Amino acid sequence: MENQKLPNATAVLFLGILSILTCCCYGVLGLVLGSIALYLYNSDAKLYNTDPNSFINYQNLKTGRILAIIGIILSVLMILLMVWMVSVVGIENLNNEELMRTRIEELFGK
Repeated sequence: MENQKLPNATAVLFLGILSILTCCCYGVLGLVLGSIALYLYNSDAKLYNTDPNSFINYQNLKTGRILAIIGIILSVLMILLMVWMVSVVGIENLNNEELMRTRIEELFGK
């Protein structure tokens, strides 16, 4: 039997990379892309585990999984940073640069 490629390995790798690149978009986009990559990884990992000798690109699948996990972690940290900024600086001060600067100087004693 000829070796085949896993159907979603390239997509998992691509989505894992995109999840890292888009984690700075308030964290939401990176979280979504990383979650989709992990879902696709699980379906391909089950397929690979049925017959490991039939597939040749399992390394791409594992790399995509690692990148997706890193992207999810960075996205969660970005979301936590945004929640912290809103709670510390205040939502009304985020729209006005001068008020935001004043509030940050008050908090950090500059």
